[in-house]
Formats: sequence, structure tokens, C-alpha cells
Amino acid sequence: MSTEDSRHVYRLHSTLELPLEDLREHLDEAVYPDGVTDVELTRRNNTLILKAVSEDESVSKYTPAAQLKASVTENRVYEEDPEERRNSFRWDEEDEEEIESELVEFAAFKGDRETVLQNSLLQYEMFLVLCDIAQAAEKGTLTAISEHDGDLEATRIVDGEPRPADVEVVEGPGDRKAAQTGVNWRDNKFISD
Repeated sequence: MSTEDSRHVYRLHSTLELPLEDLREHLDEAVYPDGVTDVELTRRNNTLILKAVSEDESVSKYTPAAQLKASVTENRVYEEDPEERRNSFRWDEEDEEEIESELVEFAAFKGDRETVLQNSLLQYEMFLVLCDIAQAAEKGTLTAISEHDGDLEATRIVDGEPRPADVEVVEGPGDRKAAQTGVNWRDNKFISD
């Protein structure tokens, strides 16, 4: 990766969830972007860290490579949707049997850029890894604004499906009001030159 390449992730928001077992299988079969030879998966209590392993051996082992951070949650997964079963035409409650279920650990990549995607070395490459994970996830949304070689790119992946997205520059709700009611420091009689 040349240093002239301009690759940044400016905004990112994620609500992705996928079974931990599916994530492990996905990482075992994944093809990583240039610059990343592997992704190390570490678990500390209920936190998962997916750390980039750099292709560049000249990078100091003390330089923190980009990492994805997820929390691990346990969810009960039912073989049949309990709501569907409740709403079905069953009149005899006594004959109703227990719905088969199991507790499944999920990896939840939830939050904004600083929460989900950390450190700058190989940050854009790990963003691409996260996009790949988003397409494997059946639940959740990933939205982002990134830059690659001077062009801004919008990313939106919903429930595993890439969706159209645009970068739109808008005036924030406070921008106009702040300009009108804010202190004009350049023309302030209390500040002398």
C-alpha cells in the first residue's frame, strides 16, 4: 500500500448482529483486502476484537493496527417464530407443546466509528472487512461515508443486502441559528487588537 493512497472512513454507524459461530466461519473463509494478511479474533469476556494483521513487516509490532470491536450477547433462538405460533388458529392451549429453542451467542457490531472501528493503520481495509461481514449478517444496518483516492463514497448495507446510498451535504439544524446568534469574535468591542 503506497502512502499516496488516500483512504479514510469519516462516518460510520452500525447495528449489525450475527451469530458468533457464523462470524468465525466467515473469517475462516474470507479473502482480505490488500495490506491485510489475516484478522486475529480475540475474546475478552463479552467483547470481541478483530485485529488486522499487516502485510507490511516493517510496521512496528507496537503500532496499533485497525480493529473492529463487537459485543457478545446471548439470544434465545426459536425453531418456530413464537409470535406466529401464538397467532395461529390453535384453540386448545393444553395441547400446545414447548417451542424448541436454544441460546445462541451473537456478535453485535453496534455504534459509531470510534466504537466499532478503532486505530488508523489499515483502517480503510478493516472497514472493507466490516462491509464484508455486513453482507454476511442477516440483521442490522451499516452506513458509512469513506474516501478512496479523493472520492467520497457512501455505503449502506441493510440486512445483508447492499443498498443505494449517496453522500449529501446538508446544513445542520444549528448551523444557521449559530451564525445569526453567535458571538462575532472579529467585531467584538471587548477585545482589543
